[in-house]
Amino acid sequence: MQKNKTRPAHNGVAVIKPGQTYVGKQGFTYGAGASAETVGAKKICMNILPMQPGAVAKAHYHEGIETIAFMLEGECVVHYGEDLHECVLVRQGEQSFVAADVPHAPRNESGKPCTWIVVHSSGSDQDGIVLLPELDAKLASRK
Repeated sequence: MQKNKTRPAHNGVAVIKPGQTYVGKQGFTYGAGASAETVGAKKICMNILPMQPGAVAKAHYHEGIETIAFMLEGECVVHYGEDLHECVLVRQGEQSFVAADVPHAPRNESGKPCTWIVVHSSGSDQDGIVLLPELDAKLASRK
């Protein structure tokens, strides 16, 4: 295995310490987890997404990539579909699945912080992201 200066060398098992963060295209600061960037993962990644009250992701989809998200703390509404007209409320302890290529935007409408554990079927959660700015305005008008 070649050494990569952007991630620690390991022999197939790695521990990711808390405190590493990055800003994603979706508009949030994530807690870095196991990913291509941290451990060289190729087919799966997991990161932490804290959302403050009123926070909303940029509307987007993950091209060819599935998403599973576990609500660790709090609750959040996920708007989804062609015009983000559909929505589901995800509560603490529940999981949500977003199929590949489905437009979505989580919005914390609860008035309290929430924290997601997010898993994607790719080595990086930033892979395959297609932003949909035309849907951001539509969602903002439905506050």
